[in-house]
Amino acid sequence: MAETTQHADTERAGEPGTGQRKSPPRPRGQLAKREGRAAYFFLAPWFVGIGLITIGPILGSLYLSFTDYSLLSSPEWIGLDNFQRMLEDERLHNSLRVTFTYVFVSVPLQLALALALAFFLDKGVRGLSLYRSVYYLPSLLGSSVAIAILWRQIFGTEGLVNQLLALVGIQGQGWVSHPDHALSTLVVLNVWTFGSPMVIFLAGLRQIPTMYYEAADVDGANGFTKFWRITIPLLTPIIFFNLVLQIIGAFQTFTQAFIVSGGSGGPADSTLFYTLYIYQRGFGSFEMGYASALAWFLLVVIAGFTAVNFWAAKRWVHYGD
Repeated sequence: MAETTQHADTERAGEPGTGQRKSPPRPRGQLAKREGRAAYFFLAPWFVGIGLITIGPILGSLYLSFTDYSLLSSPEWIGLDNFQRMLEDERLHNSLRVTFTYVFVSVPLQLALALALAFFLDKGVRGLSLYRSVYYLPSLLGSSVAIAILWRQIFGTEGLVNQLLALVGIQGQGWVSHPDHALSTLVVLNVWTFGSPMVIFLAGLRQIPTMYYEAADVDGANGFTKFWRITIPLLTPIIFFNLVLQIIGAFQTFTQAFIVSGGSGGPADSTLFYTLYIYQRGFGSFEMGYASALAWFLLVVIAGFTAVNFWAAKRWVHYGD
């Protein structure tokens, strides 16, 4: 009995009974330090990448925005001259007008169409997965070069649109080659990429409890009242999320305007988006300093719109708290 008690005491002391002692447990502080060093080791490529690929170029462009730099000579410090030049640049002002028109027209239309289709699909349509995939596909391809080329062909003088109009006796025109209609074709292209916000709207609609609609039915509310009084208020966080993302994306539109206009922003600068003008100044005229100043101004504009959206959200977005 005494030997059994001694053996148990030995096991509890960490001795397996072979006469050899186990090494003492490592202090928790040392283990945490080792895990921390391992984490930093595996995160090192990310830190190097964000420093060299993201933060470095951002700081470099900030410096170049105060210089006269043509890629062929060393940057020359000129202070605020690039920003003063922006005040007198007529093409810059036109590019701002085109971009603001594009944002203010295409984003509301895109969100309205996305919400309408999401509301329709939320009613239990058969083959929902298929419809969701088909509608989401344009969001993946809409900003690609291939779709921009296809769009130029569809709205060209001999394109599909004019062929369809000819069937009903209407003489079409070159939609992308006419200054009054070229921007409209790009607005239609952006509205067509409604799939991404539609999927998010659909997920938001699925989260609205049905008890609110049941209570509204008891009170005799019609479909529009339920949509306006229940669906829209409970969906405002999703609407706000999509609105912020789509505005930021619309301000950065480049590929469609570049392909459709052949990089010129034509006809008559009607598709001269702000990002396309930055490209022309930087890689067409080799005015990298001025292009950097334009890029920073765009950043300020997008940040300003985002800040205003967050400020206004306090008055119309309901988070249920």
